[in-house]
Amino acid sequence: MPQGIIKTYYIRLTKKTSRMAIKLMYIANEPRIAKIAESNGVDRIFVDLEVRGKAERQGHIDSVKSHHSLNDISRIKDTLTNSDLLVRSNAMNSESKEEIEEIVSRGADIVMLPMWTSVDDAKRFRDYINGRAKVMLLLETIPAEKILDEVLDLDGIDEILIGLNDLHLQYKMKFLFQLLANGKIDELMNKMVNKGKPCGFGGIASLDKGMISGRNILAEHYRLKSSMAILSRSFCDTTRITDVDEIQKIFHHGIKEIRDFEEFLTHQSYAYFETNHQEVIRKTNEIINR
Repeated sequence: MPQGIIKTYYIRLTKKTSRMAIKLMYIANEPRIAKIAESNGVDRIFVDLEVRGKAERQGHIDSVKSHHSLNDISRIKDTLTNSDLLVRSNAMNSESKEEIEEIVSRGADIVMLPMWTSVDDAKRFRDYINGRAKVMLLLETIPAEKILDEVLDLDGIDEILIGLNDLHLQYKMKFLFQLLANGKIDELMNKMVNKGKPCGFGGIASLDKGMISGRNILAEHYRLKSSMAILSRSFCDTTRITDVDEIQKIFHHGIKEIRDFEEFLTHQSYAYFETNHQEVIRKTNEIINR
């Protein structure tokens, strides 16, 4: 990875943007946490079943490694009244049809496929769901990136999220936001936005947290016309914070801050987003050069 600033592919914005708020997703398998998230405006509660190969791929980095179960889908579904239930399956394997059938029958509104590498993976996943839930692909492999144009021409693929953790590891990068700084995310998002496909990338922390602040990253979501983002573990880490009142406070203030900043962003000019992007590049280069 060259250390200097690399040319990026900007999605040009008009002087003001007009758009819906980003759909926020939060990973949880405890009903009380899911209810707190929902009551404070989280759009999607995310049950994560992926275990196949994840520890081997990400064991050396500080990423979320959930230990959720099929029973958690039913428990969370029974809790929710407004938010959608998103479930990540395992990558395609010999047991995928049975797993996806169980996920859908337990009430998932959206099912996410990780680590797909072929058009056939996407087709079979779509066919197993068979219109009973939304189909979301998690783009996190170089082979998937190379066939994105073909996948975008498929019927029945509802949304695509770019997974920064695995994709930056495949590129042997030091820092996941290098993909944002070097133009790769611009290139992929541009393709999806131009096809009218709801899409997004990675996650955001609270606005003033993160190696690169949540403000910088949320502005990048708006620059790239992203539709969705995961609230990262650092937004509210319930493995460390167990007091329900404290969790409620974090969600109440954190989501309000995000929505207020989104309102601010809708009134900013292209120059604002370009300046922010250059700041993300500068901060990324500082981090990887340390």
